Amino acid sequence: MNIWDDQMSEDLEPKRAKGTGVKLAYETLRDEILSLALPPGALLDEMTLADRFGMSRSPVREALIRLAGDELVVTLANRSTVVAPIDIQSFPKYVEALDIAQRMNTRLAAELRTEADLMTIAKRQKAFVAAVKTGRHLFMSEANKAFHMAIADAGKNPYLASFYDRLLNQGRRMLNLHFEFLETEQGGYLLTDEHDQMLDAIRNRDAERADALAHAHTRQFQDNFIDFLKRNYLKDVAMPAPRPAA
Repeated sequence: MNIWDDQMSEDLEPKRAKGTGVKLAYETLRDEILSLALPPGALLDEMTLADRFGMSRSPVREALIRLAGDELVVTLANRSTVVAPIDIQSFPKYVEALDIAQRMNTRLAAELRTEADLMTIAKRQKAFVAAVKTGRHLFMSEANKAFHMAIADAGKNPYLASFYDRLLNQGRRMLNLHFEFLETEQGGYLLTDEHDQMLDAIRNRDAERADALAHAHTRQFQDNFIDFLKRNYLKDVAMPAPRPAA
């Protein structure tokens, strides 16, 4: 299809409210990528996606640009777009950064939280517990992120919170694999108890315990994810543990 044909299809297709086509394509593809329904490396062809969503290629293209900004898709040298790979080799560096961000934000929350912050964190934890009961990993990862970002907001440092938000977004596909491991290999989800303990430390303004719990939380994620890789993909995986809590 050339540019003229693409413009003709835009003129002929049913009119949507401005931006709704982009929103539909973006949110659908984002959820499928995060849930691994679209696996790393999957080809995202504009024409095929336009046919699937019943729209022209322009909103699909814009949706792919937004997904690229989220680091969920990449454009290859031949201009093809694919789902971004999960870079296992960079996992040690990723989890080191996550550990630092998680500990700092949780420590600050214990020191600076307000009663309103506590109510929000508790509400997000309740939502996470409800999401766990559904068994739907995408809902769980969304609720998990909301819980941790409520903690970051309570820490009152927007720079650390923004950094943490980016790391949590980058790790959501790995977190889904982590949930799968907990479900299939350990018969449940321990994160609900860990979240309750973190909330308790923040409520009691116990910054040292909050720090230690946040570190343990990162270590649990790392260890389980490495075990998942060993059992399913790799025979020999050796990765350093996060630095011990001070």
